Formats: sequence, C-alpha cells, structure tokens
Amino acid sequence: MAVWIQAQQLQGDALHQMQSLYGQHFPIEVRHYLSQWIEGQLWDAVDLENPQEEFKAKRLLDSLIQELQNKAEHQVGEDGFLLRIKLGHYASQLKSTYDRCPLELVRCIKHILYTEQRLVREATNSSSPVGGMMDSMSQKYQQINQAFEELRLMTQDTENDLRKLQHNQEYFIIQYQESLRIQAQLTSLATLPPADRQLREPALLSKRNTVEAWLTREANTLQKYRLDLAEKHQKTLQLLRKQQTIILDDELIQWKRRQQLAGNGGPPEGGLDILQSWCEKLAETIWQNRQQIRRAEHLRQQLPIPGPIEELLNELNSTITDIISALVTSTFIIEKQPPQVLKTQTKFAATVRLLVGGKLNVHMNPPQVKATIISEQQAKALLKNENTRNESSGEILNNNCVMEYHQTTGTLSAHFRNMSLKRIKRSDRRGAESVTEEKFTILFESQFSVGGNELVFQVKGRVPFLVPDKVLWPQLCDAINLKYKAEVQSNRGLSEENLVFLAQKAFSNSSNNPDDYRNMTMTWSQFNRESLPGRNFTFWQWFDGVMELTKKHLKPHWNDGAILGFVNKQQAQDMLMSKPNGTFLLRFSDSEIGGITIAWVAENPNKRMVWNLMPYTTKDFSIRSLADRISDLNHLLFLYPDRPKDEVFSKYYTPPLSKAVDVSSFPFFFPHALPFPLSLDSMLDTDGDFDLDDTMDVARHVEELLRRPVENQWGGQQS
Repeated sequence: MAVWIQAQQLQGDALHQMQSLYGQHFPIEVRHYLSQWIEGQLWDAVDLENPQEEFKAKRLLDSLIQELQNKAEHQVGEDGFLLRIKLGHYASQLKSTYDRCPLELVRCIKHILYTEQRLVREATNSSSPVGGMMDSMSQKYQQINQAFEELRLMTQDTENDLRKLQHNQEYFIIQYQESLRIQAQLTSLATLPPADRQLREPALLSKRNTVEAWLTREANTLQKYRLDLAEKHQKTLQLLRKQQTIILDDELIQWKRRQQLAGNGGPPEGGLDILQSWCEKLAETIWQNRQQIRRAEHLRQQLPIPGPIEELLNELNSTITDIISALVTSTFIIEKQPPQVLKTQTKFAATVRLLVGGKLNVHMNPPQVKATIISEQQAKALLKNENTRNESSGEILNNNCVMEYHQTTGTLSAHFRNMSLKRIKRSDRRGAESVTEEKFTILFESQFSVGGNELVFQVKGRVPFLVPDKVLWPQLCDAINLKYKAEVQSNRGLSEENLVFLAQKAFSNSSNNPDDYRNMTMTWSQFNRESLPGRNFTFWQWFDGVMELTKKHLKPHWNDGAILGFVNKQQAQDMLMSKPNGTFLLRFSDSEIGGITIAWVAENPNKRMVWNLMPYTTKDFSIRSLADRISDLNHLLFLYPDRPKDEVFSKYYTPPLSKAVDVSSFPFFFPHALPFPLSLDSMLDTDGDFDLDDTMDVARHVEELLRRPVENQWGGQQS
C-alpha cells in the first residue's frame, strides 16, 4: 500500500500523469479501495508473452473481482449504499472487459504500478535537499525533459506566429480585393460624361494610391513574417534533430546494448516505458511542426509573393520528413528477442514493437509484420541497401502477425508466439569455419502508413552482428564473468585470481600478474577454433564445460566458496604441501571437459605427497553427489585451508536410510591400503590422477549399495 499512499501526495504534472493512468479500463476507485491487495500480488510472475500464462492471469482477474465484491458487501450506511453499488458495477465492468483477455488486465496493472513507482521516485529525488548530488542518470533525464519543454515553447511560438501570418494574409487579400474593386470603378468611369468622370475620378485615384501603397508595405511585411517563421522552424528542427539523436542514438542504442548483454548473462535491459514516452513526445512535436510547415506552404500557394520563401519551405519539408522517417524506422524494435540458438521443429517466440505507433495513429490501419530467416551476408547486404532478391535462408512457420494496439498501455506490438523453424539452408563454408560459427538472423519487416497514407515507411528490425576479429582480454573477462554468473545463476562471479588462471590457460602463459594480460588480445581462433596445447578441445569448450558442470551439480558449493575451481595441478600442490594431512581442495580438471577433481595431501611410506583423483563428471554426479562422495572418502579431513569437511558439506549429505556403512572398511579407495599388490603408476592417468573408473569398478557397485538398506544387502555377512 506504500506506493499508493505516496502516489496520492504527488503534485502538479506528476499528479496529472498519475490520474491519467486510470479510466474505464481500470477505475481509480478500484486502485484506491484495493490498494493493499493490488500491491501484494505477484504481477511480474506472469509472462505476458506466453499464452500458457493466461491461466495465472485468469486467477488474478477472478481474485480481483472477488475482492471487489467482498469490499462492496462490507459497505454500510448511506454513503456505503452508493459505494456498494459503484464497486459492484466496477466488478461487473472489469469481468466484462478482461474475461476473454485476462493477460491484458495484468499488462494494465503492471503498467500502472511501474508508472506510479517512477513518478514517486522522480518526485522524491526532485524534492531531495541534496540536489547537487543528483546522479548522472537523473541529470540526463532532466536535460531531456528541459529540451522537450523548450521544444514545446518554440512550437507554441511558431503556432502563434502562423496564426498571426494567416490573419494578416487574410486581411491583405481583403484589401487586395478592395483595390481590384476601385480599379474596376475607375475603368467604368470611361463610360461616363466628362463632367461626371472629373467629379468622381480624383477621389478614386487617391483611394487607389492609398490602398496600393498599403498593399506594397504589407506584402513586404508578409514576406518578412514568412521568412521569420521559416527561420524559427529551422531552429526548432535543429533542436528536434539534437533531441532525437540523444534519444535514438544514445538512449535507445544503450537499451539495445543492454538487451544484448542480458542475452549473455547481463542484468535485465529494463522497461521501455520511459523511452516510449520520449519517442511519443518527439513524434507529437515533429508532427505538429510538420503540419505547421504544410500550412505555411498552403499560405504561400494561396498568395504567391516573389522571394526565397519557396525554397526555404521545400528545405523545411524535406528536413521534417527525414526526421520523422528516422524516428519511425528507428523505433521499430525487437522487444523480446528470439532464442540465440534455434532448432528445427521447435517452437519459439518473439515480440516487435513500434514505440511511436499510438501517437502517429499507425494502429488505425494495423500493419502486418513478417519474419524471415536470412544469413549474415544477406543482413549486411540489406544494411547497404543492396538488392537481395527477397532471398531467405530457410522457412519459418507462423511467421506473419498483425500488430495490436493496447489501449491501456498505449503500445503497438506484434507477438509471434508460435514460430517454428521448418528448415534451414546453409551456405558453402570454406576454410576453418565450422557449422556452429555460421550465423543467421530473424528479419522482421513491415510497412507503416502515417497521417492517412501521407507518408509510407518500409521498416526492417535487425542490425547485423558486429563481431571484431579480436578483443582485449579485459573485455573478454567482463563477458565471460557475466556469462558465468548467469549460467550458474550465482552472485559469486570470477575473482581476479580466477581470471589470471584463465589468462594463463588461454595464452599458455605462466605469469601471475594481472597487468601482464591487460593489453593482450584474443582472436576468435584462439577462443574457439584452435585446441589448447596438448589437448583436443578449445579454451571455450573447456570453460563451457566448467559452467555446465557447476550449473547442474556444483552450484551450492560454488556459492559457499567451497570450490576453488580455477587452480592448476602445480598450484594445488604448492597450496597443500604446507597443510596437515587430509587437507583437500576442489579444482576443475585440466585434462577433461566438464570435470572436477579432488587434490589432497597425505603421508606416503616414503614421503609426503599431493594426490589427485580422476575427475568426476556429470555422469558421476548423476549417481552420487559431490558432498556424498566427499563424505565417503574418510581420508579427506579439512577443506583448504583448514575447515573441517563436515562443517562445510554436511548440510548437503543425503540422509541415510538406515545404519550407514563405514566405507573406510573397504580398502580399495586408496593405493597404500590395497590388500593386493598394485603399483602406483597403474592407478594414475597421464596427468598423474587416480583412475578409479579403470582400476576399481567395484567402487561403483559399492556406491549403489550405499543407497540401499544395509540389512538387505549385507545382513548375511554381519556377525
């Protein structure tokens, strides 16, 4: 209820904006009387782009109606009687409006709550005494709003001048007609007797001279008015271009960049409400000025006066058309991107939106959007306006959609909910490029008519990939850190030590100094085409395997800080040799994709050594978890540097179904406890890891037995 309490304290334009959110589609009384209930619902949990979420939306609608009816029933007294009728009416009205489209109710309320929160936040910031500490974002928004206010005043000024020009021109035409009437009278004097002509002619000649002198002066005045008005329009269009550049080339491009990063693990790109409001203000101002320029052109045609005004008006008209064209084509955006990886015969969704559709009345003739799949080369050709003969690189089912206008939010969008890639046509690949490197794009196309078909725009929503040949290592670090946190769904990202380890692996370098890698670059070939030295996989394949393993099986341990992970074998040995026997650490395998190994220090009959188990993989953890495996291995005592293992892992142990088996009684887990002769070399892989899979298959059987009641499996052997 806190938001509604604060929203009621808004003043001035903010209060007006808040009030304008409500109407027959959602009465403000409903917001008031159900404020606590409304703010307590999980509206964001409903995915508006997923038609299967309609069931959730229907439940919210039914609950809202039930709450209204309950509120109505509890009203008493004379005023309560009227309120009971009104709330009951609203319940019926909302049911009638949204029963067939409950998702629209959710869309409406989410828009209301978001806008109220924004207005309250802006009002709180503006009233704060620490105005000098306003953050850069608020300052930028303030500058944009100030520019809009300046544009509004300039547009109002030219509107006043235009009306004044029209009034003066109309009076000029009246006086011009008067001069023609006088001239006609003078001409008719020729038919009169000389005496009568001499009597009347001097007065008419004097009147004609006076009117013609006035017309000459007024014609110059009108020409000056026209030139002044054109100059004012030039200044307005200059500011319009500047404001549009800030909004489209800065703010909208930044939103698109945030959308790209969000697709690779970055934070959400944020809503489009503020951007749409700015674009709509641009559209409104541009259209007002365009209409003014057209009216000025009409006045010039109505009363042609020799001079440069005709050329000026042509320039203004061309400029304003360019501005509105840029606005319409730039604000046709992909609000919800299709998946980065598409599979044939698999359903996927996408949403495109025109941010200025409502203000320019595009929805009065709803446009159709078509989606096609094209290769990256075709996308680049389209960017250069080269003829691609409407070629496609595949076939998409359900690829046509009509844009819909949502009255409650003022958005014009097309929701492709059930697209499916039927087939794909691959190009001839040459050189080292693999099938996974070939890029395609979904191209969205439409045609919009603006102002009753005055202007028609062909729009295409897609900018080709811009993939540099190489990137600086710090840039790549930022990207893989975002990706890692997103894939693992963890707030614990990659530390500087982790990134140094990755740099050592990527560049086959032994330096531990992060500064040594800051100016190094990585090519695509180094990243995911060339195998790492001595391995049969690339840097990315190894890192992707780490992410998959951590996401599926190791997430809680990574979050707890129990997994060092990015440590090589030599580093692990250096770290463990100074620690007590039984100290261990977990590190990602260097030799196997998606593997994690346990390194521990133990006393050997001859000397103290660090041992490394063969890596565990997803296959192993699908049988028994990491925590349970660590619990099984009694030689592991302390997680590096000195934490008792049960303190770290016991909360993840699988509860025993019956009396636990002491696996230390089975000597085949460690080489020095084996009851039969076996050399150490036969138990190590090429990197010196224990190969429990190859040498002790019986351990697998024991692990499975550990998950069953002891009495059933071992009863006959107990004494």
